[in-house]
Amino acid sequence: MSGELVELAKRRGFFFQSSEAYGGVAGFYTYGPQGATLKQKIEDRWRERFSTKEGHTEISAPTVMPEPVFEASGHLEGFSDMLVECPECGESHRADHLIEDNTGIEEAEGLPIPEVEMLVEEHDLRCPSCDAALAGEEVEDFNLMFETSIGPGSGQPGYLRPETAQGIFVEFPRLKEYAREQLPFGVTQIGPAYRNEISPRHALLRTREFTQAELELFVDPETDEPDVSKVADVELTLYPADEQGEHDDPEEGYVRTTAGEAAGDLVESWVCYHLGLAKQWFERVGFDMERFRFRQHQAGERAHYAEDCWDAEAEVDGDWIEIAGFAYRGDYDLSKHGEHSEENFTVFKQYDEPKRVERATVDPDMSYLGPEFGGQAQEVADALERLAERDRSAFEGEEVTVSVDTDEGTSSSPQSSTEDGEGYTIPVEKTGFRVEEVTESGTHITPHVIEPSFGVDRVVYTVLAHAYDTDEVGGEERSVLRLDPEVAPTFVGVFPLMDKDGLGERARELTEELRETGFEVAYDDSGNIGRRYRRQDEVGTPFCVTVDYESLEEDPETVTLRERDSTDQVRVPTDELADTLAALRAGETDFDDL
Repeated sequence: MSGELVELAKRRGFFFQSSEAYGGVAGFYTYGPQGATLKQKIEDRWRERFSTKEGHTEISAPTVMPEPVFEASGHLEGFSDMLVECPECGESHRADHLIEDNTGIEEAEGLPIPEVEMLVEEHDLRCPSCDAALAGEEVEDFNLMFETSIGPGSGQPGYLRPETAQGIFVEFPRLKEYAREQLPFGVTQIGPAYRNEISPRHALLRTREFTQAELELFVDPETDEPDVSKVADVELTLYPADEQGEHDDPEEGYVRTTAGEAAGDLVESWVCYHLGLAKQWFERVGFDMERFRFRQHQAGERAHYAEDCWDAEAEVDGDWIEIAGFAYRGDYDLSKHGEHSEENFTVFKQYDEPKRVERATVDPDMSYLGPEFGGQAQEVADALERLAERDRSAFEGEEVTVSVDTDEGTSSSPQSSTEDGEGYTIPVEKTGFRVEEVTESGTHITPHVIEPSFGVDRVVYTVLAHAYDTDEVGGEERSVLRLDPEVAPTFVGVFPLMDKDGLGERARELTEELRETGFEVAYDDSGNIGRRYRRQDEVGTPFCVTVDYESLEEDPETVTLRERDSTDQVRVPTDELADTLAALRAGETDFDDL
């Protein structure tokens, strides 16, 4: 079916490969008039559900960010796929995809490279391009980020963002001020991200430029809990990590439960709350719930930042495709950016009542540190202060050693270097170390992060794939997209029975009236009425209105209203048409009721 859907998408203006005039580039797609509207409506529905209704705020950050951002986030070292290059034709392929496509092994992405190399040899896997043997070829990690240069000449190294999340994390010091440092609070973003995929494939399902819709929810892990009662009755199909690979039929490993029953037991509560919201949302935009599940990541496939992660997966063209991820990121991101920058990535948590606590401080003798350490004196003083906050026992001996490179220190004997960097040994009496009792009104905590992350392009493709159908009307086969009225690019088509005797003029007037009301309307007077219906069916238009001779003769004026899925027709007074269509779109009226 994928070939038929891709052909329909190209023919009817949903999506097509970009830059085709120059041969095209794999992994880049242009959305046509129908597809751009469908995508926008899906984004609007996501924004309404996960931002507006949840009380979160939205930002729009740059798509290019400097290299230090990705050093801190771990993407420079940990964001890669497994690449194997053909020795004959030189084509590069994802080794884990070759294994999944040619063996019974699922989720090969989580396997270590030595095991992947062994499987390539064991199954005699061959190059899909030229059929050359790949056994014995080295499998290596390939970083997926697009590198660029910021500024003229060599400039400053930068990267196109591989996820929208970092644009939220790096702005946390300012965003927390807008939230008045009150947890929990969430920040959303919808925008493009880029990954230099080794082997883009399956149209919109694996591309090099794609759109993400992400929520970063910042919570106090000790006190904040979601109101799971809002989604308690939502039915979930879960595929836990410990059930995967244990059954010949994956469905035997499914756990069918509700969000209320799974929260805190099978799934972390915040994550489970968002699984419930997502299940309702996916159903609303048109997913077939018989081909939908939530699969937990196995340990080996989790991203470097995730403590736990569940994927929303949909069956498309016989394969289960990841559509969204729901990760518990802990304090990884904020802690890393706090370590690598000079900003404060914590939130001040006010106590209910002030507390008397012991605090370790230092007041280094700079008249000693200056002559002893020269230009490093202030860095040594700062390192002593951090060490006192972290490990007061380090000051129990006669001397203390700190490393200004990593801020690590021990109470070891004098030495010129430590394992992690240049070490400086100072007599404790010169540090001014002391422990004093102070009154604190609160403390600084690093929030934990819950992240629902949606691949918008994959949502679009799945909506189309699940809506695509063929049937027979009037003895002829028709292709139809049974799109939900809320996301259909065109809501109503308006036709004159034929463009003469005033029918065309009245149909065009009616088109403008409906557009003024806010409906997406297509006017068509080309070809016979049956062909015009078929064209609208194929792009998913839920309803069509025909102005015929009865429309001009009757008083009050009526038109024919046709429903896409059943092809049934009813006469509707023109002065009631806009209200009737509005009720149909809102689900307040069913077509059968007319």
